[in-house]
Amino acid sequence: MFPESALSSAPHSPGVYLMQDGKSSVLYVGKAKDLFKRLSSYAHYSGTAHSKTAVMLDHVRKVETLITNTEKEALILEASLIKKYKPKYNIILRDDKNYPYIKVTVQEDWPRVFMARRKTRDKARYFGPYSSVSSMWATLRLIAALFPLRGCKGSELKPRPRPCLNRQIGRCLAPCAGGADRGLYLEHVKKILMLLEGRNRDLIGTLEKQMQAASENLDFEKAATLRDQIAALSRTLEKQVIAASHNKDQDVFGFARKDAAVTIAILFIRNGLINGSRTFFLADPYGDDESILSQVLGQFYDSDTLIPGEILLPFAPNDFDLLAEHLSDSAGMRIQVKIPQRGDSLQLVAMATTNALQAFEEKEQRSKSWENLGDSLQKILHLARQPARIECLDISNISGKQAIGSLVSFYQGEPDKAHFRHYKIKTVEGPNDYAMMREVLERRLGRGMEEGNLPDLFLVDGGKGQLGIALAVAGELGITESIDWLGIAKERQDEGEKLYRPGRKNPIVLPSHNPALLFLMRIRDESHRYGITFHRKLRNASTLASDLDKIPGIGTAKKQELLRHMGSLKRLKAATLSELMEVKGIGPELAAAILDFFNDSI
Repeated sequence: MFPESALSSAPHSPGVYLMQDGKSSVLYVGKAKDLFKRLSSYAHYSGTAHSKTAVMLDHVRKVETLITNTEKEALILEASLIKKYKPKYNIILRDDKNYPYIKVTVQEDWPRVFMARRKTRDKARYFGPYSSVSSMWATLRLIAALFPLRGCKGSELKPRPRPCLNRQIGRCLAPCAGGADRGLYLEHVKKILMLLEGRNRDLIGTLEKQMQAASENLDFEKAATLRDQIAALSRTLEKQVIAASHNKDQDVFGFARKDAAVTIAILFIRNGLINGSRTFFLADPYGDDESILSQVLGQFYDSDTLIPGEILLPFAPNDFDLLAEHLSDSAGMRIQVKIPQRGDSLQLVAMATTNALQAFEEKEQRSKSWENLGDSLQKILHLARQPARIECLDISNISGKQAIGSLVSFYQGEPDKAHFRHYKIKTVEGPNDYAMMREVLERRLGRGMEEGNLPDLFLVDGGKGQLGIALAVAGELGITESIDWLGIAKERQDEGEKLYRPGRKNPIVLPSHNPALLFLMRIRDESHRYGITFHRKLRNASTLASDLDKIPGIGTAKKQELLRHMGSLKRLKAATLSELMEVKGIGPELAAAILDFFNDSI
């Protein structure tokens, strides 16, 4: 039960409290205007024994408090600690997608337009986030085709004796070669900003005037180019969904509850147009609806999220005024947080709520689909249990070097990327896939036994040999019966995939269109993809390290710092003198030596 000793040192001050279990793991992080009063409410809790609060308090053995000067500081600290510890009873917005932005570097002499995963305070313009990545790339392709800007990396333009291929195909004005009209270039930037701001109608009007003027001046080539731009923008305009009769930037929150579960839907409206949406499913969140919405807002608007000028909510969350003030401070401008009662704004909240309700239906459909697929897998493969969690291992190496094991995990039919793992092979020298597989399996299964998170089905990429190694390791650990095992191997082209089960002489051969087989192939292919991606990073880092060894003055420490800062050989080769000097320990002379080395090697 809740430790009474926690009250003895709790002050009547604002701050944050961390509830911990017997192993000092953080169970819950909360904030309070008065820590003593808040902790007293837990100490004297009299709710039902089966409530979530009672269950949590039953595991609490220690409470740590952190005093702050103000409630706002407590709010900021709470969000930071939740992000750090990911406590079991706090709301965690689990979303595997990292939604991108389109970045326009207006602060540079020759601006660029490209995709950015993170927003930084660098005076550039950011547009998004784009929940549809295909839509974002379509926009970038449209921009590149209509208003060509430079695509080379680096904030400073690196002069070239002759332009690259992009100039020859009309995708760049080639400012690097000194032949670009700066006025025309900046006019392109202005039009791109109009397009990204959603001012397509204004932009089309501007282009039509320019086309008319070009035609009157008998500049028919320019008029034809403008005509094509207008046609392309008009086609894009037809696809845009108008959400409101204004040009505001808004985030609209919808909230829906079904039994213990809650869904939060967010509509992104930019310049009155629906730009995208996100949905979060919370299976059994702790707290009332007002507390849940407050936690969601605190987590959603972190340092990497653009905050629009207006946020519409379905009801007032806890600490409403405090949250509004914090959001304004984070955005560096006044943010209007509203609970609309009538008009267009209320309709937008209703639309977001409808999206939240729809998420429940989609969740139920996915659940039914998985039940059918899970039953099919269990029946066809003669499994002891329905395989809710399936893991698959892939070994990658080049003649035994840079060997890694790549483990992917699927839960109820969907990738669970929080449980994806890479294993660097530590004990095996030379090309020995069986020994490498044994090492990784011993590490994965041994830890799984300690943490109690073994999968229901383990899928091995390979035939009888690989499956035999897996069963031998499982037997040594005494968990042969705890997990179902399956090998998947591509045999001769006309035979397709073969599935191997322990104790079965002949493989299971399923029709190529069988849903169970397609699902298992998807898991196997994902393990290949995950392994290849990481292996490519290792190869790039190895190549970069070997090249850096040839440069005088680059030791182990500086090499590691360059690897960490630049990330790849391609980025290092494209770096400017100023970018190299940003790396810790790299001065002007050493930066110049690195630049000269890579320029001479081109």
